[in-house]
Parts: sequence; C-alpha cells; structure tokens
Amino acid sequence: MASLAEPPGTRAHSRTPARSPARSPGLSPALGPSRKAASGVVQETQVRPVDLNHVIKLLEDSSSRDLEDEQLKVLKKVVKSFENGLPLKDLAQIMDILNLSAEKVKEDEAFIEPICELIKLCGLPFQKKKLSDEVNYSVTVSKCIAQLGCLMRVPSSQVRIQICKSIIGFYKMELPKKLLPGYQPTSANYKIQMAELGGLAETLVLSLALVENKLTEKLWVLKALQHLSTSGVNCRHMMKAQAASRICLYLNGTDPSGQLVFRSSEILWNLLESTSKKEVVNELSSLECVHALKEAFVDLLINGFRHCDHQLRNDLLVIATLIAQNSAASMIECGFTMLLIVLATFTEVKIPNPLLKGLKFTYSHEDFEMKKLLFNIIGIFSKDPHALQLLSENDVMPALLYYVKPHKKPGLHDWSAAQYEELQLHAIAILASVAPLLVDKYLSCQANTLLLVFLEWCIGQDPFFGQGNSFHGTGGRGSKLAQMRYSLRVLKSVVSLYDDAVNVNLCDQGAIGQLLDVLKYTANNSEQSDDAIVLEIQANTLFILSALCENDVHRKELFRYDGVDLLISFIQMDPKKLHSGLGHNRLLFSALDCLWSCVIGCYIAEDYFLEKQGIFFLLDLLAFKQKNLCNIILGILSEFCDNPKTVIHISTWRGENDQTAAKLLIQLWRQEEMDLGVQRDRYGRIADVKSPIAGSFQKEQEVVPVPSGCPSFAIVEISENIRAKLYSLLCKLGFDNLPGLSAKDFVTLAIIRRYIDFKVGEVWSEVCAELKEEFRPTGSDEEILKVISEVSENVGKMVTAYQTEVLENHHHQEIHEEKKTYTRIRAVHKQKEMAKKSWEDFLTRTSNYEALKKAKRLQEKSIEASKSKLKTQNGAFHSTDIKGLGTTVGSGRLVTVESTPYHLVEGPLAATDLPPKKISFSEGTLKKNKKS
Repeated sequence: MASLAEPPGTRAHSRTPARSPARSPGLSPALGPSRKAASGVVQETQVRPVDLNHVIKLLEDSSSRDLEDEQLKVLKKVVKSFENGLPLKDLAQIMDILNLSAEKVKEDEAFIEPICELIKLCGLPFQKKKLSDEVNYSVTVSKCIAQLGCLMRVPSSQVRIQICKSIIGFYKMELPKKLLPGYQPTSANYKIQMAELGGLAETLVLSLALVENKLTEKLWVLKALQHLSTSGVNCRHMMKAQAASRICLYLNGTDPSGQLVFRSSEILWNLLESTSKKEVVNELSSLECVHALKEAFVDLLINGFRHCDHQLRNDLLVIATLIAQNSAASMIECGFTMLLIVLATFTEVKIPNPLLKGLKFTYSHEDFEMKKLLFNIIGIFSKDPHALQLLSENDVMPALLYYVKPHKKPGLHDWSAAQYEELQLHAIAILASVAPLLVDKYLSCQANTLLLVFLEWCIGQDPFFGQGNSFHGTGGRGSKLAQMRYSLRVLKSVVSLYDDAVNVNLCDQGAIGQLLDVLKYTANNSEQSDDAIVLEIQANTLFILSALCENDVHRKELFRYDGVDLLISFIQMDPKKLHSGLGHNRLLFSALDCLWSCVIGCYIAEDYFLEKQGIFFLLDLLAFKQKNLCNIILGILSEFCDNPKTVIHISTWRGENDQTAAKLLIQLWRQEEMDLGVQRDRYGRIADVKSPIAGSFQKEQEVVPVPSGCPSFAIVEISENIRAKLYSLLCKLGFDNLPGLSAKDFVTLAIIRRYIDFKVGEVWSEVCAELKEEFRPTGSDEEILKVISEVSENVGKMVTAYQTEVLENHHHQEIHEEKKTYTRIRAVHKQKEMAKKSWEDFLTRTSNYEALKKAKRLQEKSIEASKSKLKTQNGAFHSTDIKGLGTTVGSGRLVTVESTPYHLVEGPLAATDLPPKKISFSEGTLKKNKKS
C-alpha cells in the first residue's frame, strides 16, 4: 500500500487530490532498458523508425505460435523507438497495437510487460510537429485516451495499475530528457482536455466493477478518479455512470491504510461541488448508500484517533447533512438519524447510550467542528415529521437548553470562551426551530423561566465581552446583543403558536414588564439604534408583546404607560428610513401591530395614547401615502374611533399646507380607485351608473356560480383594498360640515357616501347573473330583479346628478369670483393710468411754457367756475392769487393772511387799539426775537 502515494492524514482537509504522489518500485517494477539521464537539457535523439503497419499485421497474424517471440521483439522495438514520447500522427496505430496485444494476454502473459511499457509511454507528453497538430488530431487523441480506459478489461493487475499511473501522469506532466527530431511536446493541459473530451472518467468508473475485490487495483482506480474529478466536465461524465452510489458503497471495504475512505470521500466531495448537488444526493439517499456512510462514520468515530481521521469523520458528517435534507433519504430506517441525535446530546445529557459505547470525546478543534455540524443536523431533522419522535425521546430539548445560561470561567477540559459562545448561539438558534415542535418538552423543562432569566442577564450590568466571531455572533462583538437576539427568536417561535399554556406561563413570570425593559435597553442604546441586529430585537419583542396582550385587557393594562411611550417613539420614525434595508420597515409594522393588539380595547391605554398625540402621529404617517402602511393605519384609526375622544383629534389634525384629515382620506380614495381602474370622467363623476365602483379587473371576471357559504367576488373585493376602511372612517367623522374640501372632493365624497348602496347593487347584480346562468326566473321574480337593478342604477344616476350640480355651483362661484377679481384688477389699472397721465401732464408743464400758461388759464377758469355767484355785501374779499409765483405746482403750507380793515370790523374786535397793519408771520417772529 505504500505505493499509493501520501497517507490520508496529509490530505484529509483538502478538496483536491494530491499533485505529486511518490512512486514505489514495489507495484511498478522497471521494465525495458534503462535510460541514461541527460545533463538537464532537452536533447534530440535520432532513432530508427519502426514500420507500425508491419507491426499491426504481425500482431494480427495468429496462424502460428512461433510468431510470438517475434511479436514480442517487435513490441520491444516499438517501445524503444518511442521511449521519449508518442507522436500524435502515430497515436491511432499505437492504440491498435495495444488493443491487439491486450487480446493476446489471455493466451500468453509475456505480453503484459510490453503492454505496460506502451501504456507508460501514454503518460509522457505527446509529440507534435506543428502548432495546429493539437487541434487537427483532437478527435483521434480523445478516442485513443478513451480506449486507454477500456484496457482496464485486461485481466492483469500490473496493466491496470499502469493505466492508472499513466492517467495520473496527465496531471504532473514532466518533459522527457530527449525529443524526437523535428517534434515538440504538446501543452501541459492537452491530455487533460482530451480526457474530458473522450469521456475517460465514465469508463474508469465503470471499470470499478472489475476491481471490486482487489484492494490495490481499486485504490489505484480511485486515485485516478480523484484526479479526474477535479474537473467539472469529468464529474458530469462520472455521474452518467452513477459514480456517487458506486463509490459510496466501497466506503466499508477492508483497508488498513485508510486510503479507501479518504479517496472515496474526496471524489464524493468533488462530485457535490462540480455537478448537480441534488442529483448526487438523490443517488446517495438509497438505504445501501446511507448504511455504508453510517458504518464508515461510526468506524472513524470510535476507532479514529489521528488528526486526519477526525477531519475525515467531519467530512462524512457534512455529506450526511446534505443527505438528511432529502426527505426521501433512508436516514431513519438505517438508524443513522438516531445515532446523530444521540451523538448531538452526548456531552450535555449524561445518560449512557449503547450506540456510543467506547466513544472518547475531546475538546479539539475537530470535535468542536463536529459539535456544530451535529447541532446543524438537529435543525434539519426538526423539519422531518418522522424524526420528531426521536427528537422528543432522546432529550434534545434539555441538551439545547443547557446552553441558555451565562458562560462561566472555562476549566482545563472544557471549551474556550469563544468556542462556548459559538456553540451557545448555535444551540439557541436550533432551539427556535425545535421548541415549537416539542411544546410539552419545552414546558416540562421550564424553558420560559430559563429564557427570561437569560434575557435579564443580557440587559444587566454584568461584564461580558462577546467574541462575535461566528455566523450567529454577527453584530454581537463586545456585547450581549447576539444572545438577546436568539433568545427572543425562541420566544417568538413558541408565542407564535398562540398556545394558552405557553403564554400564561410567560405572563405569570412577568414577561411583559421584562420585554418592555428590553425595548428600553435597546432604545437607550442610541449608538446602535440603526443597527440591523437591534432593529430585529425590537421588532421581535413587539411581536411577542402583541401575541401576549391580544384579547386580554389585564395584560394591556400592564403594557399601558411605558409601552405607549415606546410605541410613539417608534411611530415617529423618519419615513426615509423605511427603505434603508436594515429592518426599519419591519419595526414600524411590528409597532403598528403592537398598537392594535396592546392598546386598542383598553380605555386607559387608549386615553394615554390620545394624550400623547398619538393620533396625530398616525395621521402624519398616513399622509405619506405609503401603500403598504395605509391599510393597517386606517384599520387602527377605525378601531380607535370607538373612543369618542378620537374623532375630535382626527378633526383637529392639520397636515402639510393646512390639509385636513377628511381631505386626506378623500385623496386616498381617489388614488385607490385609480389603482383599481374604476371608470370616472374628467371631473371625477361616475362614468358607468350600472357599475359605479367596480374596477377593471372586477368587470373582467366571469360569473361563476358558488355555494351559498362562499363569498362572491364583490364581497372578496372589499378586503382587497382600503375603500371599506375609508368609508368606515368617514362615517364616524360624518359626511357633513367637513372643512377644507374642494368641489372635486365633494364630488368624490358623494360616491363614498353611497358606497354601501353601490356594493349592495353589485351583489344583487351577481345574484341576477348566477340565476340566469342556471335557472329561468318566473315572471314575478324577474320583475322584482328588474326593479332592484333599476333602484341601484337610479342611485348612481342620482349621485351623478348631485355631482353635476356641485360642479355647476362651483363653476358659477368661480365665475363670480373671477368677475370680482377682474373688477379689482381693472380699478388698479385705471388708477395706474391716471397716475401716469398726471405725471405726463406735470412733465409737460415743466418743459413747455405754453402748456404751463394753458394749464394756468384752465386753473383760473376752474377756480372762477367754482366760486359762488352770489357776492358778499359786507364781507372782506381775499384773493387766492399769489403774486410773483414761479412754480408749476400748487402753493405750500406757508400763507400770508391780510388783516381785515378796521372800518369793516364789527363786534369785539372794533374796541381794540391795534392799528390795522399787514404783518408777516415770519417778520413778527423776527422782531420778537430782536427785542428779547
């Protein structure tokens, strides 16, 4: 066995075969004359050519046994002639010689030696004269290499081993010391490509049946297949010969060196990686293959003590994991499932099991990898209903719950802190899959208590530095977030069952308050508020609270104050984050679901939510018109309207541009009808009075009679859009005196107001159509149906008439407002024109003296015309003319007043001693200043 190159230990971790196995003279003795080594430089050698046609004719002649010696001599001469490589042009004749010689082995074993020498030459690089020879001879070469695999039929161990050695030589090509004159060796990968083209791998797989009971030959064939399986093309050829099942059945053969299992597993791995994994797994799922895999695994598990044995054991376990995913695999029938389940709980549950007698478990890296693989396969078994009984009977639940606790300081013979954390997270992740299936075991092991205590440790102040190295530890480095994340996943999985026993057990232990503490802990962690792990934790916590508080007022009262505050903080989320891809969308939906389940129905919680302006925040979210949010928000608002205080809050709300809630709801109705394809005219009025609210898809549906218990399409359509919720909400707000609506809104509102009438009409229309499909109504029934149809149609006409009236009134109002606006505009324009003309007249008077005189005359004429025609008899006359005026504008505020003559004064002024004198106001002031 030493000739089979490296021991398995040096390659158990690899997925590719060895490239340079050592040769051993024990299995391949040197045949023919020895060659002297050259001085390290490729040299050309001159050898007398051999007539290959003559050789073929000589071998074909079987008339006399005296020719055997001559035939052997000729074959040795051929070997000598081509000892440095076979020319491409002679390759077909060489293969004919090999085939003829192979037929003579049965009669004379002396032909074995030259056959081996010729086959050995096939392992050397082929010789070409031109660069194009590789392409020109590709078909011939591929067929010849394929015939090389057919020579495995020769009943000679030496020939078969040499064939395998030559095939292996394709992958470690060495140039000969000498070359034929005028020839060059082919490229290094040429033979590999030709082997793929000729389908050599398929032939070699089929030859395994010839060496089934011969270990040495079998190992050489497997080694050659190991090299060939590094190519995807070869793997596909091998699968045609059912290589996976054939090789798997050889795993349990007697082999002291361990090469058989090693090489077989390598080939299986290459097949899985390079071909259809489903096809390979289907081949390996038979009872015989699974049993062979199990026996090989158990042998390595119990008797393997080397590092390479442990690696090989883990490789087989991975293959078993892939097979376990196939529901048709015979894992349970052969006891493999039972063995793996018991092995997975071996260290956690101290119960001796005869299946594992003699097993010694260490804490090496390979055993750590096996432990993870066993946890993984438990998760796969949990998806198989037939394996649930085995999971329940073999203490899988206690074994997984063993890790739901903080890690203590590791001992000398224990997992390291990083390894324990990885196993802990993996076990809790698997527990989330197993717990819902084994609820009785879950409760009997007090799993709720363990998880709540573990969650309390997660949010506590105890120092812990998570490694975060594994897949399950992602995002938890330096914190307990990973442990919190998977613990909440377990609680979510069991709470999703809505099992009263589980939920009551949780609530009795104060789960609601503790879950609120988890939300506070993550919300106060502002540095990680947008982390995907934190968002998942918050969403799962809200889901658990929703499931616990739904339909239970007492639990809602426990949730109220702290819970409402947290919900409002989540509802106030920036809508731009909803499309971040981190999980904000899921968190917001969980918060809205929690609001519906934990607040609505409890008046104390509802009133506190209203006090915190929660309705305003919901309407702010609704105003963004996110299609996926509108449905649930409208449902929440409709439920909240049972509280009389809610309507006031909705009516008070104002959105962007002073938008009211009623206007927002009507806009959502129009958008929904547009999406449904409801027919409306350009003004939003009803276009089809027979089907006023039917969408395009609804109209295309054919009438199909359904049982009385099945809802028709008109009824099903109600739950598929938001129009029913909009109608319900507007009914609670009232259809009259809604502020902030335009004429277009009133047109739409008229349709919404009659939504129920229109829906009833649709149902009656379906009833009529179904009756006409299967029955012929009587005269009276037909008359009644006709009247019902006319009533529904009249409602549509009435609404259309009202809509037209609204539009006409609005049109008249617009015309009136337009006239008023036009009048104001015309007055402004007239004032501007007058100001402009006044300014132009002023400029004319300033620059044109004649115009000034004309203006003066007009002014005097105007003044004269304004004077009274009746003359004052005794009064004084004051002239309004200002002498020496040099301006073109009116006089200023400073005027000179001439006193009334003394002889004309009567009354008290006549007694004064003041002489009549004309005094300027400015002169009098000046004299007064001089005196002082």
